Amino acid sequence: MAERSTAAVDVADNSGDEPLTAQADQSTADGVAKNRERDTDSDEAQGSGGTERPGKTSAPELHSGHKLARRYRLEDCVTRLDGFSSWRAVDEKLRRAVGVHVLPADHTRARSVLAAARSSALLGDPRFVQVLDAVEENDLVYVVHEWLPDATELTTLLASGPLEPHEAYQMVSQIASAMAAAHREGLAHLRLNPNAVLRTSTGQWRIRGLAVNAALRGIGSDTPQRTDTEAIGALLYAALTQRWPYESDAYGLSGLPKDIGLIAPDQVRAGIHRGLSELAMRALANDGATASRHESACTTPEELVKAIGEMPRIRPPEPAFTAPPEYQRTTYQQGTYGRPAPHPGVTQPVPAPPPPLQSRTGKALKWAVSALLITALGLGSWQLADALMDQGNKSEDSNQTQTTDEGDKNSAAPKPVQQLKIQGAEEYVVSGDSQHPDDVDKTYDGDSSTYWRTSSFRGGPVLAPYKPGVGIVYDLGSAKEISAATIGLYYGGDHTTVNLYAANSLTPPASALTSMQKLGTITTTGTTATVKVTKPVKTQYVLVWLTALPKAPGDEYSDPGYKQAITDLKFMG
Repeated sequence: MAERSTAAVDVADNSGDEPLTAQADQSTADGVAKNRERDTDSDEAQGSGGTERPGKTSAPELHSGHKLARRYRLEDCVTRLDGFSSWRAVDEKLRRAVGVHVLPADHTRARSVLAAARSSALLGDPRFVQVLDAVEENDLVYVVHEWLPDATELTTLLASGPLEPHEAYQMVSQIASAMAAAHREGLAHLRLNPNAVLRTSTGQWRIRGLAVNAALRGIGSDTPQRTDTEAIGALLYAALTQRWPYESDAYGLSGLPKDIGLIAPDQVRAGIHRGLSELAMRALANDGATASRHESACTTPEELVKAIGEMPRIRPPEPAFTAPPEYQRTTYQQGTYGRPAPHPGVTQPVPAPPPPLQSRTGKALKWAVSALLITALGLGSWQLADALMDQGNKSEDSNQTQTTDEGDKNSAAPKPVQQLKIQGAEEYVVSGDSQHPDDVDKTYDGDSSTYWRTSSFRGGPVLAPYKPGVGIVYDLGSAKEISAATIGLYYGGDHTTVNLYAANSLTPPASALTSMQKLGTITTTGTTATVKVTKPVKTQYVLVWLTALPKAPGDEYSDPGYKQAITDLKFMG
């Protein structure tokens, strides 16, 4: 009977007392790499790998249109190498494109491939291309993973030139932090190269083939952290110079000149960012320090993340301003519509101005205009004098009633609006996980550069039904009348919905939301929200509740998705 075991269940069936991550070709212990692989096969060639173990070379007989598990229909063969093949396929149940690695069940590396796929699936980090299924069935072992049609390989990006400094900084920052997280869970890649790094349409960088690509090729390493760190350095080097930092050509990139060794990127190409150049050398020069700054080498992704954090942040380039075209007058505006254009070089005679009004009719017209002007001046003077006299007669009456009028006006004047002081705050959770409860005080600390941030959600802008909302309850110290609230938002876009509720305590139960009195709501696409309370209400506790969040790209704080952050919150009374 065929065995079928997926990545989501029965994970430890091959593990015994040893964790699955340790079974994936021992790619998690640190030490020295036994060998450096320099192949550039058509799937995902590796610049600096580990030891490659020979496997069974006979590949299963598969063809386009073949179905696996009556679900995955194979479409295009991407790679056929060393007994396994990689395909672009279609998941007919979910109607989406997927990638599939297939090899015989009796292949010498079949067990390690299954173990690596299960371990990678358990990580669940969105910065990696996700393993969706790992199956042994009908004498075949196959691994199903995400297929990203909107993503572009780094190899393709570098074919048109090196990356901009900010883009290279984003790449190395995201790749290094992702690999540091993987190594903390005992997982290594061992085949990080320009084919394994993808940039999505939202600007996020993702890594494919974690643990699986190395297991497919039988690659191991005694120093997986060092191997992956050097590979990240090679990626950064290539992104800055459009050159591969070794003597051999690879991934469509020219290698370095022979017999000169490894030279810094800013010596290969003019105008390269000095800090990124030194960072690449620290990741690549694992046996010493760089010659320029004598900084210690980075031998683990964690050390590389720390080195990136110590660098000054590289800002994105300012958008180029294109001056509008110079305004050109048309022949119609110049008063020559319908006339032939003048020949170049020919001086055109200037037309003489028309003579003044010298005829009898003209003289009569001038006298009539003069008479009208004199009459208008006389009437205006008489009306001005009459108005001044009336004002003098009324001044005494107004003085007598001034005191009484002022008293009446003062009694009817509206109360001045003042800012209410916030005494404390707590994050309010109705269902699911909390967001960032330790950062709620950053919303009213007077510093506009600090924020309380939500998580990044896949669905939106409206969070329901996945989550009814996210928010914070504020304590005003005592019951006070609230007229409005202004909230600074970090992300603009379509759209953010903010609601105000009067709460009964600083930490109300999750079920209390339905019974709270709603004070006001607003939906905005900007970075500031002002919620006006139509009928002022006295309350000590106020809930600021977000039910819709805009879509925003990934950054150093969170992944791309629907998210928001709050700062500079003020209540007015």
